[in-house]
Amino acid sequence: MVNVRDFEAAARDRLNRVHYDYFASGAQDEVTVAANEAAFGRRALIPRVLRGPGAPALETTLLGQPASMPVLIAPTAFHRLAWPEAEVATGRAAAAAGVIMIAAMLSTVTVEDIAATGAKLWLQLYVQPDLAFTESLVRRAEAAGCGALVVTVDSPALGRNERGDRNDFHDLPPGMRCANMGGDGHVRDVVLSPEISWRHLDWLRRTTSLPILLKGVLHDADARLAVEHGADGIIVSNHGGRQLDTTPASLDRLPLIADAVAGRVPLLLDGGVRRGTDVAKALALGAQAVAVGRPVLWALAVAGEAGVRRLLELMRGELANAVTLLGAGAPADVTRDQVVP
Repeated sequence: MVNVRDFEAAARDRLNRVHYDYFASGAQDEVTVAANEAAFGRRALIPRVLRGPGAPALETTLLGQPASMPVLIAPTAFHRLAWPEAEVATGRAAAAAGVIMIAAMLSTVTVEDIAATGAKLWLQLYVQPDLAFTESLVRRAEAAGCGALVVTVDSPALGRNERGDRNDFHDLPPGMRCANMGGDGHVRDVVLSPEISWRHLDWLRRTTSLPILLKGVLHDADARLAVEHGADGIIVSNHGGRQLDTTPASLDRLPLIADAVAGRVPLLLDGGVRRGTDVAKALALGAQAVAVGRPVLWALAVAGEAGVRRLLELMRGELANAVTLLGAGAPADVTRDQVVP
């Protein structure tokens, strides 16, 4: 494996076809899935020369938590479909690499077991109409040592996944469960409600002292509201193209949201990141870090923990190379004028 895309080709050969479709697919025509990657390809990087910054320093701090580079593992569900050790293998790789892992609420391993790997852990959360159950998840995250809560806000309903419809794949196979959900752990037990609103964020802000990031913000007005309601960070995201199809690429919305937030809270981005140059572009346009989702699943399917570790090594090497060639001493030093259409 010499680049991130190599993992997907290998994973396609190893995974059950239905499970591959689940990981790879997006909503309806999958326009947004393609748009996320295309947005990076449309932009060029302009190097600066003769600046002599030396070897780049990739380390960063996000919401008080140090990380070895501005690349996180995005929350993705059902790692056990890719590898028997599931999210535990992913967590071990994250711990070895010193990166932050955002564990999905729909993990096939409990947040406590992922935390036991030593990974720097945040927990992704769908706020449930049952606030008592939601609070129980928050308390578990606090007790497990999670550094933040990542609240997915772009899911008042489930996006229409036509590959899933064709494959009749809408829940985990027998012997697997959503380990954080209690009971039988069925996916159908998760409630996505159109009634979830800013008042729920206000309730969550009163309920926990953990930093709260909102994941799935694409409108600049919502970004301003997020800050007003006490969000500690924003993840500019279209859910990897899995919710409302034909939404714009995350990268296309990033500069507008960065201008709206004006540095009041950190911004992250996910969707379409496949190269170290992609990371550099996102940071230059206003993100403090990016999160990588599907590539982690491909690497996990290929070689478990070792695969994810290799993936993160490749991302680190590519990012260091890109930053050096851009004439910067750190990823954050790449400026907006170094990215052009």
